[in-house]
Amino acid sequence: MATFRAPRGTRDLLPAERPTWQRLETLAADLARRYGYRQIETPIFEESALFERGIGDVTDVVEKELFRVLPSRGEERERWALRPEPTAGIVRAYLQHGMHTLQQPVRLTLLGPMFRYDRPQAGRYRQFWQFDVEAIGDPGPAIDAEIIELAHRFYTEAGLTAVSARLNSIGDAICRPGYLATLRAYFEPHAAELPEEERERLATNPMRLLDSKDPRMAALVAAAPRITDHLCAPCAEHFDAVRRHLDTLEVPTVLEPALVRGLDYYSRTCFEFYREGAEGQQQALGGGGRYDGLVELLGGRPTPAIGFGLGLDRVVLALAAQGVASVPMERPAAVIVGADPADTPTRLRIATNLRAAGFSARADLAERKLARQLEGAAREGAHFAVILGDELAGGQVQLRDLEAGTQRLVNLADLPRELSRAQRQHHHGA
Repeated sequence: MATFRAPRGTRDLLPAERPTWQRLETLAADLARRYGYRQIETPIFEESALFERGIGDVTDVVEKELFRVLPSRGEERERWALRPEPTAGIVRAYLQHGMHTLQQPVRLTLLGPMFRYDRPQAGRYRQFWQFDVEAIGDPGPAIDAEIIELAHRFYTEAGLTAVSARLNSIGDAICRPGYLATLRAYFEPHAAELPEEERERLATNPMRLLDSKDPRMAALVAAAPRITDHLCAPCAEHFDAVRRHLDTLEVPTVLEPALVRGLDYYSRTCFEFYREGAEGQQQALGGGGRYDGLVELLGGRPTPAIGFGLGLDRVVLALAAQGVASVPMERPAAVIVGADPADTPTRLRIATNLRAAGFSARADLAERKLARQLEGAAREGAHFAVILGDELAGGQVQLRDLEAGTQRLVNLADLPRELSRAQRQHHHGA
């Protein structure tokens, strides 16, 4: 039994699981490239003040879930935190490296691990992976629709079906204050019946009540005033334009008036993605929104921006729930075996030459009998075994098709070409 285990809330992605993840990572990178987004990498830890300001010190992420890191030696006294989401770090990089001087919008993408010191539960890990896209410098509405369509295409090409976008507008600094007053006036008569945590939110940020996970809040939230009934004319026009663009792109959307972002720098468009039949608040596959005030909040000039973060963990779980088969591990094209158990140098040399020619090849480096070497190649799922025997003195080897059970002599110099031809024609050794 293992003495040590992965930390609570984390897990190992084993070799049998990695091909499925790699397919999603490759898809994300390809989609971002097709849509003109350029890759960026930011540190997995930043000054905690960046997240406190960039996410908000009255959010659950900062209040309860920020994975803080304290220096254990030396003179450093900075307060660090592992990144809980990528947007704040990307905006920090945008400002630090003067990307406001580039052609706007600056389109950036990042895929990597995020960390939240959250209570582990199904689909929620303390280390999780996100595919992130940000467009900084465009006020929309067309780019809002483009980003939502990009996210929806990711789910579609990943193999998920019946995924739709939940869509809302949360107004801006002009119309939101009036809505907040209306919302507070609605909830205050019910303050005594609110859970303690929700009473605190009523005092600090009443919009967060609409995003409550407490089932006791469901009826109150359902009857709450809708922000879309309180939008100013420019915000209403922007939201209508986003919806028209999405209709043109044929992206399935559902209006969701309870979908909010609780911080002042968020504005207008916000969205989340759900599968049909898996629409609980813990079932969101990913989401995003417009954050026109964040660049200024972090020290830049007023700059519109929008982005999303899609959880790969959730997608893998959703694919499994939908019955989509996981991607199998790649099998070696050939395993090099030999009649002389001790002649590992020759087996290794031939495998190395095949690898240089672009093949996945493994040499059996155990000094064991040929029958055992062939058994190992078959268990590994190799297509072919390259058998080194007496024919090697004449520059030939036996090429055995392990699936068909056939075998033939080939010239060693022709081995890469023969393997390529057999794979291409699916005519293994026949």
